[in-house]
Amino acid sequence: MKLLPTKYSTYAFSFFMSLLMSCIMSLVVSLLNVGMVDEIILVWLKAWLLSFVIAFPTIVAVTPAVKQLVKLVVEPDHPD
Repeated sequence: MKLLPTKYSTYAFSFFMSLLMSCIMSLVVSLLNVGMVDEIILVWLKAWLLSFVIAFPTIVAVTPAVKQLVKLVVEPDHPD
């Protein structure tokens, strides 16, 4: 059972991409900044929340520009 119609696939992609990327990046940056301290989970979760709130709308906003940039640098397939 699918939850969303196809027309929302860009938003679903942006949601999951920003969720995973902000999770990984906030963990890495938190570890680099404060190290493996006792409260690292709390530090990381706060950083993740903030980074996700920024990442999701940013990905939604920049996706059209990124698609255009990709078209400029990727050669289209040629039929054989």
